[in-house]
Amino acid sequence: MTLTGRPESADNGVREEPRTRLRSMALAVFVPSAVYGIGSGAAAPMLPLHALELGASVGTAGVVVAMMGFGLILGDLPAGWLVARTGERRAIALGSLVCALGLLIAILAPTIAVFALGLLINGAAGAVWGLARQTYVVAVVPGADRGRAFSALAGWMRFGFFTGPFLGAGAVHWLGPVGGLWIQFVATVLGGVMVFAMPEPGGAPAVVSDHTIRSVVVQHRRLLGTLGLGALLMGAARAARQSLLPLWAVHIGADAATTSLVFGIAGAVDVLMSYPSGILLDRYGRRAIGVPAMIGFAIGYAVLPFAGSVGGLTAVAVLLGFANGLSNGVIMTVGADVAPPGQRAEFLGAWRLTHDIGMFAGPIAVGAISAVTVLGAAAGALAIAGVGGAAAMYRWFPGRVHAPVSVVEPGGTGLRHVADQR
Repeated sequence: MTLTGRPESADNGVREEPRTRLRSMALAVFVPSAVYGIGSGAAAPMLPLHALELGASVGTAGVVVAMMGFGLILGDLPAGWLVARTGERRAIALGSLVCALGLLIAILAPTIAVFALGLLINGAAGAVWGLARQTYVVAVVPGADRGRAFSALAGWMRFGFFTGPFLGAGAVHWLGPVGGLWIQFVATVLGGVMVFAMPEPGGAPAVVSDHTIRSVVVQHRRLLGTLGLGALLMGAARAARQSLLPLWAVHIGADAATTSLVFGIAGAVDVLMSYPSGILLDRYGRRAIGVPAMIGFAIGYAVLPFAGSVGGLTAVAVLLGFANGLSNGVIMTVGADVAPPGQRAEFLGAWRLTHDIGMFAGPIAVGAISAVTVLGAAAGALAIAGVGGAAAMYRWFPGRVHAPVSVVEPGGTGLRHVADQR
């Protein structure tokens, strides 16, 4: 039996399944993700500015904005419990409602503390959004096409995030930084309504799970501790560039407009790599994409201390953007490959937690290392982490998956991945 619940063929153990037409998933999954990404992209650069308006210092503003990432970590495991018991549609509807509530609290916040609370709630609700979309794709897409599906999902989200600041510029012009949050509020509500209109996977109601989060984590702790290490280090490498590159731009004397242009060029490379990375994932396997992506991150961070000009910074930013785009969808795809069918949502909640901890820790590590030594040391530490991530993925990530099977090992030591990985 495969992860998608379909029987294998009797001749070679692998059943050739019909290819998924991603166009059929556009209105149900991809467009809502782009809408959600537009809102996030419009709000992201305005969050520290609004925090400053509320009286925060520069350092405090950075900590307050990080509360959204902390909320995401806090929400990952409860999101698995919620999706397992309500199904994807209802979970996203509830997540959108809570997310909208958090945004209203942030928009109307009279103090910086209330603003931080709103961002924390928004981040926790965002975990429900991310997990529910992932479990939906797992349910409707066979293993051989998951790379394309998840890369497209992440690509649409990144495209929305990339265009959000441009589309929200009018609201920011008229309302100030809080205008970006109003754009996110509208996008969250609209995206939630669109997803709630999607059909249940297979036309059937969601299966209610009686597994606890703790039992799933304990049962599959070996898997989460091995493959999860690679996911954590990739999360750190992805997120750290958002804080390290602007700091390095200041270090070499680049102004804000130049820095924005550099980020725009790198972001375009990132988005353009989204769909090709999915094709490569399905054709050559998860390991064959994850390892080169982490090596790309490692090289980019290793050469950053030698980038003494805007041209050099742009080259490094493009390399990191290429690595980020190449890695597009690989974490979600690997999680889907190994998720046990009867515990899918709970397991994926724990799986997403490993990556999100890295996303949260990466920028913090940059700040902490830079505070006690030179900025280049943070880049060096990230380069080492990139090499470590590549090694972990080479050791534990699966190759090309045709008909994955998840088997619980005797004694409850974890989930053993068995698949045709040609």
